[in-house]
Amino acid sequence: MSDYDITAANSVFTITVPGLYNAPITLENYAADRAFETEAVEQAETAMSIDGYLNAGWVPNPIAQTISLAAASSSSRIFEAIVAAQATARSLYRLSAEIQLPSIGKKYTMVRGLVRSAVVIPSAARVLEAQTFELLWERVIPAAL
Repeated sequence: MSDYDITAANSVFTITVPGLYNAPITLENYAADRAFETEAVEQAETAMSIDGYLNAGWVPNPIAQTISLAAASSSSRIFEAIVAAQATARSLYRLSAEIQLPSIGKKYTMVRGLVRSAVVIPSAARVLEAQTFELLWERVIPAAL
């Protein structure tokens, strides 16, 4: 890890889908502008009382993540296979994953996820555009690499 290096180009994103892809598969050929991202996660549930007190409590919330793959990415086939298998089984497959970010010396382990939504056909403009897949994770665990 070098000082001030924040490149995403050397990231490694692997997923496992028990019963479908039992060995980790490395995703490749992301969209250039937004390879993967997560949404902010609410950390507190709040309610204001009528007499002006802020009441709050911690509640668990899932973590939404969007993965954008270039239209030519062979990794899109992985998500298409998961979607097709779920439709056939009329059931969901659970995923696990790990993202390694060597430039900042961190890794993130994602636990008990699922494919929440998928763009099933790349949009066609001047060229084919990225396909996006939204995953929902039960938990994300950060650690040093």
